[in-house]
Amino acid sequence: MGRWGYRSGMTGEEFVVELKSLDAQALPRVGGKAANLGELIAAGFPVPPGFAVTTAAYERAGPAPADAPLPADVATAVRAAYTRLGADVPVAVRSSATAEDLPWASFAGQQDTYLNVVGADAVLDAVRRCWASLWTDRAVHYREAQGIDHAAVRMAVVVQRMVDAQVAGVLFTADPVTGTRDRVVIDAAPGLGEAVVSGAVNPDHIVVDADGVHAPPGACLTDAQATALAGLGRRVADHFGSPQDVEWAVDADGELWLTQARPITTLHPLPAPAGPGLRVLFCASLAQGLTRPITPMGLSGFRVLASTAAEFVFGVPVADRLAGPPALRTAGGRAFLDITPAVRSAPGRALLPRALDVMESRSAAVLRTLHDDPRLSVQQPSWAPFLRRVLHVLVRFRIPVLVALALVRPEAARRRVGRVGDRVRALASASPGPTAAERLDNAVHVLRQAFAVMPLTVPAAGTGLAMLGLAGRVAGPDLDSATAHAVLRSLPHNSTTEMDLRLWALARTLRGDPASAAALRGTPPGELARRYGAGTLPPILQSSLAAFLLRHGHRAIGEIDLGMPRWSEDPEHVLGVLANYLRLDDPALAPDVVFARGAEAADAAVTAVVERVRARSRVRAVVVRFALRRVRELAGMREEHKDYLIRLLAAARSHLKAVGSELADRGLLDRADDVFFLELAEARTALDGADLRDRVATRRAEYDRELRRRHVPRVLLSDGTEPEALASPGPVDDSALTGTAASAGTATGPARVVLDPVGAHLEPGEILVVPSTDPGWTPLFLTAGGLVMEMGGPNSHGAVVAREYGIPAVVGVPDATTRIETGQEITVDGAAGVVRV
Repeated sequence: MGRWGYRSGMTGEEFVVELKSLDAQALPRVGGKAANLGELIAAGFPVPPGFAVTTAAYERAGPAPADAPLPADVATAVRAAYTRLGADVPVAVRSSATAEDLPWASFAGQQDTYLNVVGADAVLDAVRRCWASLWTDRAVHYREAQGIDHAAVRMAVVVQRMVDAQVAGVLFTADPVTGTRDRVVIDAAPGLGEAVVSGAVNPDHIVVDADGVHAPPGACLTDAQATALAGLGRRVADHFGSPQDVEWAVDADGELWLTQARPITTLHPLPAPAGPGLRVLFCASLAQGLTRPITPMGLSGFRVLASTAAEFVFGVPVADRLAGPPALRTAGGRAFLDITPAVRSAPGRALLPRALDVMESRSAAVLRTLHDDPRLSVQQPSWAPFLRRVLHVLVRFRIPVLVALALVRPEAARRRVGRVGDRVRALASASPGPTAAERLDNAVHVLRQAFAVMPLTVPAAGTGLAMLGLAGRVAGPDLDSATAHAVLRSLPHNSTTEMDLRLWALARTLRGDPASAAALRGTPPGELARRYGAGTLPPILQSSLAAFLLRHGHRAIGEIDLGMPRWSEDPEHVLGVLANYLRLDDPALAPDVVFARGAEAADAAVTAVVERVRARSRVRAVVVRFALRRVRELAGMREEHKDYLIRLLAAARSHLKAVGSELADRGLLDRADDVFFLELAEARTALDGADLRDRVATRRAEYDRELRRRHVPRVLLSDGTEPEALASPGPVDDSALTGTAASAGTATGPARVVLDPVGAHLEPGEILVVPSTDPGWTPLFLTAGGLVMEMGGPNSHGAVVAREYGIPAVVGVPDATTRIETGQEITVDGAAGVVRV
C-alpha cells in the first residue's frame, strides 16, 4: 500500500490508502470508483491526487454510521491523509461502494457526493454521510434490481483534490443512445461537472466522430479541446477494454483532468465480426421468442444445429461443426446471425423483411431502414444464384411432391408427418452407450438429426398457410384480416393446443378429487414439485401428472436452450398452471368449450366468405372454399416440427446431464448441471481430465447478470449501432400503444405483466402482458382475456396460439412490460393492433 496507509493497533486493518497505489485487485477494500481511479493514475492518465477511506473503516464505524462520529482511530487516519493533500485544500468526497462502477452495474448517482469540502472536520462529516447513503431508498432499490446482496456490499470513500474547473462535464466513449462505438458524446458546461451529472443545467452537447466535431454555436469547448478530450476518452476505453462513462474537467490553465471513469453498462456486448466492413447482425434468440440469455451449452447446441442446416439444407460445408458456420455469432448469451449478404442482395432485401413481417414485424421495419444506408448498398443484384439454390432445395427434399400430397390428400400428409414423429421418438428414446464419452457422442448425434426433421414436416403446414394467402388473393376484400383470424381459430391437429387442452382436462379431473384440489389450492407450486419428485402427492394428482409428463415432459420454458430444465425434471410451472385453472368457475369460459365455439366460428367464417365470393364469381368461390378447407386441415401442423425438435433437444439434454454427473463425481465440476455452462468441445476436454470449475463460475456469474438485462437489440450493426434507436418516433399518444394486429377481437380487463411464467398467478380474464412466448407459456393463454407481446408478428408463435384460442392479441408492442403495470385496466384491440391504457 502507499505511504499514507494507517494501521490501527487494535485491528491491524488499513483505514486510508493513497489512490495512486490502487488497482483492480483492491476493489474489495476501496470500491469500484477508487480502484478505477487508481488504475488510471498508474496508467499515466491525468487524475487529481487523493486517497480512499477503506471498507475496513466503514466496518470499524459499525452499523449506524449516520448517527455517530467516526471512531477515533479512523478519524485520525483521515485527518492525516487530508493534511498531506494540503492545508485546507478543497476536496471532493465521493462514495465508492464495492458494488459500484462495475462492468455490469455502474450505480451512477445512487450514492452521495460532496464537493468543495474544506477542513478536516468537514471531510469527516462528508465521509460519514457517504457511508449513510449506502442505505438510501434509491440505493437499496437499485441493488435489488441488479440482484446484488445488500449484506455483501461495503462502502469506501474517495477524497480527491478539487479541480478549479472552468469547464467540466461527462463523456461517453460510445453513443449511449444508439450504441455506436466510434462516436464520442460529450456534455459540457462552465463550472463544475456535477451540474451536468445532476441535470441542473442544459449542457452543450458535442459529438466527435470520423467526420470531425459537431458542436452547437458558441460551445464552451473549442473543437481542439473536444478532439483532445475525445482522444483521451478513447484511451481510457482502450485501457479498460470496454466503452466508458468519463467525468472530466478543464482547469484555469487549460489542463484536462479525469475525475471518474466507469463502464457504460447499458450497451449490449458486440458479437465478433464475421467478415470485413460494416456487418448486420440479427438476434436469432429474440426471433425465437427468447429474451433471456441462453446457456453456453445451449449456444453450443445452436452451432451444431446451424452447421446441419448449412450442410444438409443449403449444401454449404462447415469446417468445424461444433464451432458452427461463420454467420452464427454470439454475445451476451444471445445468438446473432450475420445477415449482411442478404441485406446486400436483391433477393434478400425483397424476401427477408417480408418473412419477418409475419414472424417479428418490428425487426422487419428495422431492416427496411437499412436499405438507404450507402455502406450497405446492393452487391448482388442478380436473383439467379438464389433461385438456383431454392431449386436445389426443392428438388433434393421433394418439396413439390410433398405439397401436392398435402393438397390432394391432406390426411395422408398428416400421416406422413406422424411417421416422422415416430422416428423422432425412437431416436430420442434409443439406449445410450454406457460411458460418459459415448453419451456425449450421442448428444451430438441427436443434435445433428434435429434440423433434418424440418424439410420432412414443414411442407404440410406450409401448404396450409400458403392456401390462406391464395384464398386472400382470390377473395380480395371478402377475406379481410379479421375474417382471416376467425378462419384460423381452433385449428385441429396442433400439438401445442392439444397439449394445453389435455392439461385443462387434467385440471377438471383433479377438481373432482378433494385431496388433489386441496393440494393445488393450498400449496406453493415449488413445494408440490418437490413432493412430486418424492412421490408423495395425492395419488390421483401424482399419477395423472406423471401420465401428462410422459407425453409432454420434454417441453419447457425457454425450451430451445439445452440448459433449461424440462417439465419432466421440474414440473413447478405445470403445477402452477393447474392451480390457475382451478380458479376458473364459469362453464362458458372453460377452454374446451371456448375452443369448440372457436371451431364453429371458423367454419361459419369459411362459409360466409365463400358465399360472399360466390355472389361475384362461382369459379372463385370454388377456389376459395378449397383453399380455406386446406387451411383448416393443414395449418395446425405448424407446431409439429417444433415439438419434434424440442423432443430431440430434451434427449440430448438427458445425455449431457449424465456427462455432468460423471464430471461432478470425479470432482471436475461442482455439480452435474454445471455441464450446461460448458460447450460441447469443452465437455470433451473435461472428460479428458481438465478442471473447468473456474470457467463455469465465471460463466454462471455472466449468465446471472444477463438475466437482468431488459433490453436486447433486434438488429445490431458491427460498429455497435442499434438501428431501431435511430428510428424517428411516431405520434405520441399516452393512452395508446401501437403494435401489430395478431388476433381479432376486443378485450378490456386488468393487466397482468409476467416476465417469467413459472409460478405466474393469472386470474381468469386478465390481460397477459409479456416480453415474448414459446409453447411453454401457452397453458396460461387458456384463461387469459387477451394478450400483449413486446415481440413477434402475426405469424409468431404467441399470435398463432392466441388466434386459435380466440383471445384478442396485439404483438410487437415496444416496451409493453414497462409501460403497462399489473392491475392497470387496458383494452386490447386485436384487429387494429392497438392497446389502450
